Amino acid sequence: MLRETPVRFVVGSRQLLAVPRRLMVVGHRLDQLVAGEAAPLPPLADDADGYRVLSAPAATVAGTIAAHGDMIPGGVQHYRRHYIAMEGGFDHYMARFSGKTRSTLRRKLRKFAADDGGTLDLREYRGADGFDRFIAAALPLSRKTYQGRHLDAGLPEDADRLAALRAAAGEDRLRCFLLHRAGRPSSYLCLPVEGRTLVYAWLGYDPADAPLSPGTVLQLAALERLFAEERFAYFDFTEGEGAHKALFGTASVEAASFLLLRRQASNRLLLGALEAFDGSVARARALARRSGALSGARRLLKR
Repeated sequence: MLRETPVRFVVGSRQLLAVPRRLMVVGHRLDQLVAGEAAPLPPLADDADGYRVLSAPAATVAGTIAAHGDMIPGGVQHYRRHYIAMEGGFDHYMARFSGKTRSTLRRKLRKFAADDGGTLDLREYRGADGFDRFIAAALPLSRKTYQGRHLDAGLPEDADRLAALRAAAGEDRLRCFLLHRAGRPSSYLCLPVEGRTLVYAWLGYDPADAPLSPGTVLQLAALERLFAEERFAYFDFTEGEGAHKALFGTASVEAASFLLLRRQASNRLLLGALEAFDGSVARARALARRSGALSGARRLLKR
């Protein structure tokens, strides 16, 4: 798929700069990743600057780069791709947590419910009409979230993407949830369905409700309903690491995302700058970790 895709300069989870490029985006399904199979790269479109390869099996990256020696590689990011194997039901899933973690999760649910009159106000939306109601309530919240304000990762707002999601909802290929507090949306979760896999696409919450852990509460409450359907084999947390994904996932596989750009001076400079920037961020992070300042830096970046 060819689309405008920014090359991002990021510190922690805050984007400082984004340089636009027209890239052919090649993603990997969870089953490909687990099997260690690299997706073939399609012929490069004439007006494309290169490829953005997402969540490839880590062991295949060197081979893919070698097979495209006429292009400049860069922006390589290694991480664990977390997922939930949804066999055995919700009780079986909860039993995988330690007793301390189960107790903590249930306490968060009780605390959120107690704050809102004693009952958890979780609403699920299905079908095209349900999606319309969901997006009308969730979009204003998305614009307030950290993802929407700083990462350009809030719910989509352009007409084409919304139409595609509405069509998926009409074909029962979308699951949408809203957790309410005091009658207003506090957190949202939107999950496209690919075969028997739920794709973790959009989660966000009202920063004002952060002390009540609305994202965690919504994730756990939604999972209970999704397990009850007995339809899905996997919940895929997609590319990128994070404490939330590591907490809820039951397994993970090593993956990598990277860029392959045409051999042009501007692209060489861009990837060189990105490598230097990422290297300096990594060194600063290591220094902050040794000095004990890392947690304070993270709090500052999230403001």
